Amino acid sequence: MNEPSTAPATARPTLAAVARLAGVSNSTASLAFSGTGPVSEATRERVLAAAKQLNYAGPDPRARSLRRGRSGIVGVVMEERVRDAFRDPIKIALLDGITEEIGAIDAGLLILTDAGETAQRIEDAPMDAVVLIGCSPRLDESVAMLRQRGIPLVAIEGDPADGVPTIGQDNREATRVAAQHLSDLGHRDVAVVTLSLTRDRARGALTPDRVAAASSTTAIERLAGARDVFPDAGGWVTRGSFVEEGRLAGRALLEAPSTRPTAIIAQSDLLAAGVIRAAEELGLEVPGDVSVVGFDGVRVDGLWPYDLTTLVQPAVDKGRAAGRAVVEMLEGGVPRPSTFTSVFHRGNTTAAPRPAA
Repeated sequence: MNEPSTAPATARPTLAAVARLAGVSNSTASLAFSGTGPVSEATRERVLAAAKQLNYAGPDPRARSLRRGRSGIVGVVMEERVRDAFRDPIKIALLDGITEEIGAIDAGLLILTDAGETAQRIEDAPMDAVVLIGCSPRLDESVAMLRQRGIPLVAIEGDPADGVPTIGQDNREATRVAAQHLSDLGHRDVAVVTLSLTRDRARGALTPDRVAAASSTTAIERLAGARDVFPDAGGWVTRGSFVEEGRLAGRALLEAPSTRPTAIIAQSDLLAAGVIRAAEELGLEVPGDVSVVGFDGVRVDGLWPYDLTTLVQPAVDKGRAAGRAVVEMLEGGVPRPSTFTSVFHRGNTTAAPRPAA
């Protein structure tokens, strides 16, 4: 008769272990399994090879459904196109933070967008919970449908609906701090380069009509912070957080000397980098001719020798908070809303305005 084995059970492999072996982030590994993100075929093969080596089969919706009544999937809803989102380092950091926390329940990510790119629809995708990233009130119908299905929801910024726990960011106060910095330096003519304000992502001059029609909570709050200090600040509306959009905005605001502001507040570091590029193209010095402030605190390739003055936001921590909220809700708890604070970083892209000639 064989004696029962006393050897310790082998630890079950995790998605985090697969990500480490493949040399990718947790979110990239998760998306390699779900097939909903812009993961290259080479990266996907590397992740799958690491999973095979560790004997990790990936999220198994059928097994989970039988064992725990769950799909093993956490949906992440974004308003922009998936490929656009993956050009934004803040979105990637948020996904990494979410993935770290939902690893505790071995769940995978499913990226959803209302831009018509994903096969799954928000209304009927198999999900245990949903994280809304920066979603505006126009998603009210989808949110109501998800709640009717009994799917727990958590929002990162945005203004989703009453009763949905939100992971907030001090967008208005942080931008006010940056604007006050410019005011203290002596700037009076300041323009704002905003993120997309509306669903159609139209670009153009920042007019009262555009502000009145705005549905992007993050952009609205950051604009309000700038106007707390500079009430009459005009500016330019972009199609999103991209360097090229910042460059186009910078050209529009800086080309005419008669209307050129002495400082520009950009609502993301990528936009700020584009503004700096436009200033260089026009033969202007930063910060001598124009001071530039960003928002996010991310590394922007090609920005050297500039050390961008910006607001550093804890994006990974925000993602982790959303992931923890998801886990808590799935375990029957009630998460509390939380708000994160940005840290002002003074770099070398702001200075006192030059005296008029």
